[in-house]
Amino acid sequence: MRLLLMADTHLPKRAKALPAPLLDELPYADVVVHAGDWVDTATLDLLESHACRLIGVYGNNDGPPLRARLPEVAYADLDGLRLGVIHETGPAQGRERRCAERFPDLDVLVFGHSHIPWDTTTDTGLRLLNPGSPTDRRRQPHCTYMTAAVTDGRLEDVRLHALPPRT
Repeated sequence: MRLLLMADTHLPKRAKALPAPLLDELPYADVVVHAGDWVDTATLDLLESHACRLIGVYGNNDGPPLRARLPEVAYADLDGLRLGVIHETGPAQGRERRCAERFPDLDVLVFGHSHIPWDTTTDTGLRLLNPGSPTDRRRQPHCTYMTAAVTDGRLEDVRLHALPPRT
C-alpha cells in the first residue's frame, strides 16, 4: 500500500495550486494523508475526487466549511498499521514524550503545522512524521511532501521529496 503525505497546503494563499510533482503522485497512492491547514475546500474536493482513500484533518487556519467536513484527529488501520493524523503537536521540545503519552495505541502519527519536515521514533516505538509543506517552505530550503509504503502492518520506504522552486 502506497501513501502520499502532505500538510499545510494553504491554498490559494501560498500558491495557486498544488505542485505538479505532487499531483503526479496521486494516481500511485492508495492512501492520501493531509495533516491540516488546507485553507480552501477546493483542495479537499480535488483530493477526494482523485484519491483512492483520503485521510485528513483540519488545521488552525481552516474555517467552518473545512471543520464541518474534517475531524481534528483522524485514525485509520492500514493493513494492520495503526495510523493517526493531527495538525498540531506543540513545540518540538518534548514532542516525542507528549505524542507517545497522548497516542499510546498508534504506530505512526502524521502531523503538520510547523512546515518543517520531521521523522523521529519515540522510546515507545511511535513514528512521528511531518511532511513539511508543498507550497510554503518558510525557513526550509525546499517545499516538501512525503511518500511511504505499508507492508504487512509495517511502515517502510519513508521518503521526503523536495520540490523544485516555483517559477
